[in-house]
Amino acid sequence: MEKLRIVFMGTPDFAVGILDSIKKNGFEIVGVITAADKPAGRGQKIKYSAVKEYALANDLHLLQPTNLKDADFITSLKELNANLQIVVAFRMLPKVVWEMPSLGTFNLHASLLPNYRGAAPINWAIINGEKTTGVTTFFIDDKIDTGAMILKRETNIDSNEDAGTLHDRLMQLGSETVLETLEKIANNDATTTTQVEDSNIKTAYKLNKENCKIDWSKSAVEIHDLIRGLSPYPAAWSYFVDQENEWNVKIYQATSQIEQHQFEIGQIICTKKEMKIAVKDGFVQILNLQFPGKKRMNTAEFLNGVSFSDGAKVQ
Repeated sequence: MEKLRIVFMGTPDFAVGILDSIKKNGFEIVGVITAADKPAGRGQKIKYSAVKEYALANDLHLLQPTNLKDADFITSLKELNANLQIVVAFRMLPKVVWEMPSLGTFNLHASLLPNYRGAAPINWAIINGEKTTGVTTFFIDDKIDTGAMILKRETNIDSNEDAGTLHDRLMQLGSETVLETLEKIANNDATTTTQVEDSNIKTAYKLNKENCKIDWSKSAVEIHDLIRGLSPYPAAWSYFVDQENEWNVKIYQATSQIEQHQFEIGQIICTKKEMKIAVKDGFVQILNLQFPGKKRMNTAEFLNGVSFSDGAKVQ
């Protein structure tokens, strides 16, 4: 078995789960690479990445390059003398970096490649109504998420599961898959499968304000899938309009009801404790939401202090 000297590259909480698993299973981590510090929030205070927080807490050697091609960074990376690099939720690497270690650089991606290459695979699998997803380890090449696959592990997606719970389950599945991949590489037993290109491959586009906005002309199930696929972050949103008032509202939880009705699409129908929106094939019942300037709350709690006119609608 070859002794592994690992450099780990990652930024968010998802990557921390994998890094922690590698460390707790006794693998040697000679360096951690994460994003540079940046200001965040209303106060624009400097915020550390989740991976940096973990590296500092566990006394791991840390590098935070702003430019991955910078000569000083390349020198520092070489000096770590790693023979393997692992990438989880980081950024695209230049060839000089991913080619450096003798055993290569592999990535853990939170989808069943080649589907859902890109920035938000967990969200888009739910948004598109997939029944299964998973994780894939693959050796990095010069494109995004296209390299030769080492291992794939699959899991079901529950019909009411949101991105938050799926994130946590895939982090655990990813940890197990990375450990299995490490054992195969250490034992020189890692065989690979080339990704087959297909015109039907689905993409995990970067999330933005526009593709997080709810299109109420879609079916109840499609809207429900969008809401749970964006919950808890960044959250699906819509304008609520009542007479002269308009609010930008985040919706975190809903259910779909398929039935015929005579309401106008987008109409808000409320009782004292329930709110539903009329759509073409039924209703979307809103269970949890956040109005601007208010905390996130369940619908019954919200309606305790708010009422809408009969002409209230979403758009």
